Parts: sequence; structure tokens; C-alpha cells
Amino acid sequence: MVQEAFQSDSTVWSWMRLVHSFRLELRSRPTRNIALALCVCLAIMICVYQPVEIEGTSMNPVLWDQERIFVNKLVYRFEPIERGDIIVFSYPLDPSKSFIKRVVGLPGETIEMRTGRVYVNGRQLSDQYVPSAYLDVSNYPERAIPEETYFVVGDHRDGSNDSRVFGPVADTDIRGKAVFAYWPFGHFGWLPSPSPVSAASK
Repeated sequence: MVQEAFQSDSTVWSWMRLVHSFRLELRSRPTRNIALALCVCLAIMICVYQPVEIEGTSMNPVLWDQERIFVNKLVYRFEPIERGDIIVFSYPLDPSKSFIKRVVGLPGETIEMRTGRVYVNGRQLSDQYVPSAYLDVSNYPERAIPEETYFVVGDHRDGSNDSRVFGPVADTDIRGKAVFAYWPFGHFGWLPSPSPVSAASK
């Protein structure tokens, strides 16, 4: 009788431990899933996106001095660089520095500037994203853009050190595409990029 009672108590305690263990597992699984999801997101952020602080005004009015953005480091492994993209690249005259500009000319095209307006293959670029106050009246003689290089300029045309000075940028020097602004909060959101079709006629 005593033995039977002991076995019964033992069975009850076994079931209680099993139920308790199951409850703990139910509690811990969401925690583990959340932690795992956060780790995956963090790994993606580290591998794909790089935070960058803007220095200077050459990309006004889209980007401002001291603004913080994310740069997608892997996007050009899966899609081509397009006209209108805002890219971060190694400064050709000092690779230890990074510059940020907008792509206006693609490999194999001709590029020219007449009184501040960009002409691609002899046709004027439709660059509505540059306010008239940011234009200059400089000229740049027509030149062919070598293969595997890109002609880049700042949106603030009269205050930008760009391909007009240091020439086209090699694709191997391009570090990524500027995609998202996160500081200040007033600029929070995806960066606008003009359609490559409306940007210019090839």
C-alpha cells in the first residue's frame, strides 16, 4: 500500500515536472525566437548596410551636412548602377576618403556640360532634382566615359568637387548606394531617386 502510494506520488510529480517543463519551454521559445530574429537582423544590417555621416553640402538639398544615412553595400552585386543613383565611393585622388555624389553618366556614353546643364549623348539631362539656385554656369567639354566607369556630380553644382575635377569613378571604387536617411528625424525615410528613363535619353 505504501509502495503503491509512493508510485502514485512519483507519477504525479513526474507529470507536474513535465507540465512545468513544457510551460517553461513555451515561455522560452518566443524569447529565443525573438533573440534569434534580432541577431539575424543585426547580421543583415552589419553585412548589408553601413551607417554614414554626410560631411559638406555638395549633395544639398537632398542630403545635408551632418546628416546620417545608410548605404547598401551589396545592392550592386544584384543590380546595375543606374543614372540618378546616389553612390558612396573612394575619392580617386585619396582612396582613404569617401565621397558621395549622384551618377549622371554611364559607361560608353558621352558627357558634356553647357552653362551648368548636363548633356548625355548630345541630349540634355532632365535633372529636376537640382533647384535653379544650386546650378552653376560652368562648361565641361564633351568626353566619352570609359567602360566600367561612371560620371558623378553633386546636386549642389556650384559647390561640388566631382567628376568634372577628378574624372569618372571606376566601378571597383564604388562602395555602395545611399538608400535611407535616419537622422535627423525630419529627414527620416528612403532617399528619392529619379527614374533612369526620365533622367535622360540615351
